[in-house]
Amino acid sequence: MFRKIYFWMLLVITGGCVAPNVTFEKIPPGIWRGALLLDRVPVTKYGDDRDVVKKFDTDSELPFIFEVVYDNDTTFHIVIHNADERIQVNDISFGRDKATAKDTVIMDFPVYDTQIKAIYEDGVMEGDWIVGYKKDYRIPFKAVYGVGERFSPVDNAAPADVSGKWATTFEIGTADEYKAVGVFDQKGNQVTGTFLTETGDYRYLEGKVVNRKLYLSAFDGAHAFLFQGKMMENGTLSGTFRSGSQYTTNWEASKDDRATLASAYDLTKAKDSSPLDFTFENESGKMISLSADSYTNKIKIIQIMGTWCPNCMDETKFLQAYFAEHPDPDVAIISLGFERYKDAELSKKALKRFKTKMNISHEVLYAGYYDKKEAAAKVPQLDKIMSYPTMIITDKQNRIFKIHTGFSGPATPGYAAFKAEFTKILEEAKQK
Repeated sequence: MFRKIYFWMLLVITGGCVAPNVTFEKIPPGIWRGALLLDRVPVTKYGDDRDVVKKFDTDSELPFIFEVVYDNDTTFHIVIHNADERIQVNDISFGRDKATAKDTVIMDFPVYDTQIKAIYEDGVMEGDWIVGYKKDYRIPFKAVYGVGERFSPVDNAAPADVSGKWATTFEIGTADEYKAVGVFDQKGNQVTGTFLTETGDYRYLEGKVVNRKLYLSAFDGAHAFLFQGKMMENGTLSGTFRSGSQYTTNWEASKDDRATLASAYDLTKAKDSSPLDFTFENESGKMISLSADSYTNKIKIIQIMGTWCPNCMDETKFLQAYFAEHPDPDVAIISLGFERYKDAELSKKALKRFKTKMNISHEVLYAGYYDKKEAAAKVPQLDKIMSYPTMIITDKQNRIFKIHTGFSGPATPGYAAFKAEFTKILEEAKQK
């Protein structure tokens, strides 16, 4: 039986104050500042039990804001904030850990096979973000209650201006060098935006400018992104990009309102005009073929995806919303899942979780391991697979009509135009 804690919240109403008595039995409701310690810096407390304070290191931490929301006196969920995005996390458990004899909170992201596990004490969480599909991969995590600033507040009266579009290059000077477009909106020293690449976007980034330095971050349960940059004397940006604790690269950007990328429809090609055909197993073990009678004389949308991929989730949400608004019996969707597990049974379990959590009605098939060369061999009609997701649109005879590489989702300025273009392509496919 947990000790019931009384939480006093001051509300200012028309110049006066009221202090309602709000009760909770686990962790305090409201805003928390979380951080992943990318350089495995030890968590350091100082102060006394009445005033626990955490030091934050802007250069080595990946910060994010989340909210604890109680559904009733004993049940709560988490809402992660990334700019305009809100991610509700319902798979939460709280209890006394037998190994540590400490109150412990576990935030599960079952679709991505990740979790945050942290000891809770006196308005502080300490633990790890654990990635299940990677061996021994964990990043130290800490969180402090009542802190709403993503990056620590500073006296910054005249920050550099990064608003607008930026022609960007990542992995500079390597064989993996690639182009991107940074799109930022700045209000004071607060910045939101994203980077668009030819294989998708880096989703909702949020941060601030401190004098001439830019800090942006995002955490969604699957990916942890930290971008740091500095405005140089010539007006360019130069910085680093960290994804989790094991990947770091450099980037440079120049202000360019005309910066563009290659069309997503021009990156992956069909080798010939032969009809697409495949047979794969669904998450329940049933073999599903594209040539089945249920798919005859229909436009097909074949989504090459993985449950580990947030851009794939964005594309899935788009398809669900689009066909809820525009139901069409002449269009069928099939998702081909390429998973990060070598074990087929683990992969099928991940796909089943994904289908259930996302409330997907179409077939989600297990196609294989996520290595792009292996994936391309499973769909030999394509010249390559360079991105998850990749969406294939066929005509009614299963001939490939369009291939869309990557997905730039609702965090990007071109999202509305993509929806209009998608409608046009479906109509054209029906005329074939």
